[in-house]
Amino acid sequence: MTQMQMARAGKITKEMREVAAYEGLDVEWIRQEVAVGRIAIPKNINHNFEARGIGNGLKTKINANIGTSGLHCNLQEELEKLDVAVKYGSDAVMDLSTGGNLDEIRRLIIEHSPVMIGTVPIYPVMTRLAEKNIRFQNMTADMLFDEIEAQAKQGVDFMTLHCGVTRRSLEFLDNHERVGGIVSRGGSLLKRWMIDNDAENPLYEQYDRILDICEKYDITISLGDSLRPGAGADATDRGQLAELLVLGELTQRAFARGIQVLVEGPGHVPLDQIEMNVKLMKRVCHDAPFYVLGPLTTDIAPGYDHIVGAIGGAIAASHGVDFLCYVTPAEHLCLPNIDDVKEGVIASKIAAHSGDIVKNVNGARDRDLAISKARRELDWDAIYKNAINPELARKRKMESEGADDDACSMCGKLCAVKTDRNLD
Repeated sequence: MTQMQMARAGKITKEMREVAAYEGLDVEWIRQEVAVGRIAIPKNINHNFEARGIGNGLKTKINANIGTSGLHCNLQEELEKLDVAVKYGSDAVMDLSTGGNLDEIRRLIIEHSPVMIGTVPIYPVMTRLAEKNIRFQNMTADMLFDEIEAQAKQGVDFMTLHCGVTRRSLEFLDNHERVGGIVSRGGSLLKRWMIDNDAENPLYEQYDRILDICEKYDITISLGDSLRPGAGADATDRGQLAELLVLGELTQRAFARGIQVLVEGPGHVPLDQIEMNVKLMKRVCHDAPFYVLGPLTTDIAPGYDHIVGAIGGAIAASHGVDFLCYVTPAEHLCLPNIDDVKEGVIASKIAAHSGDIVKNVNGARDRDLAISKARRELDWDAIYKNAINPELARKRKMESEGADDDACSMCGKLCAVKTDRNLD
């Protein structure tokens, strides 16, 4: 039975207890939210780690993408990226590898990971075809479903499946010219496959096969946003909305089977459209947990897109987004390195926490209050303890001219805290 099926049967699982303990919430309330799909607990029966929940009333979670490419493949580096992502607060990691021994890379990442693991099954299917110089149009539906089953057996906890790019949703996109076109790798591959084969998307047409596999291994479906905008000018266009309506239908069908669902959201969205997008998605997709990349609020910042993503992510989280996919400084430029992963995770963690303060998530404001009191008391150890990156905070203070002073080197003898408190 899946977590959702057990929740509906009135059963409280070990995973529900772990989520309740981590969040500081009542476990019966967690069970009820899982039962109706507002909270998902992505945890494959073949992957052993301490469960985390994603969804209504919980801390906003973040995901870090790692993985090799055809141009750069170093397994040890990917495992180091995983360690860094977890160290700085990532709640999930997605393996998006497209180079090397993909099955072995995935196996080792799952074994090494203390957090939930996600994948995009179409990537290895298409990569293997490319390596054999076989055109991707020769992919069969069975290739896709065999890959999904194989990854499920390995222990993948959630999978991005591009089920919403259909003949019908593509018609809306074709009739609404875009600046950026389709920027989803999975979405673009499926579009070309559908056109060249004059066929419907097998992930939509044979959706019940996905549900069968997910039920067997308790996989959480992450419904991919194949037609997400890749430019701010394309945000909330007809193609994006047409796919969203399909995702709402598929969410309902999964819930009817007791399968957990995440719904992925748009990538490039101007500030004034974020709230509307979040509310629309929640309404159409039955309040399923919402998972967004960024969103990116401007297109002009290559090299700084982790900052852009954090701006959009904070606003999105404050309006109800449950899961943020990090963006690194390498976005739109190259494969991220270990430092990029670190910076991306920290930026996304700041965004998630900022949103949690607005949502008044249990405990979110306590940490801010603790560091504010520590600043008032000039208690540097407490400041470091409550900082998002204690190592950096301590390093900057210790490297300054005021390393041994209770005040910082910016104010020195003019420290406002000391003046206000009449301290010598």
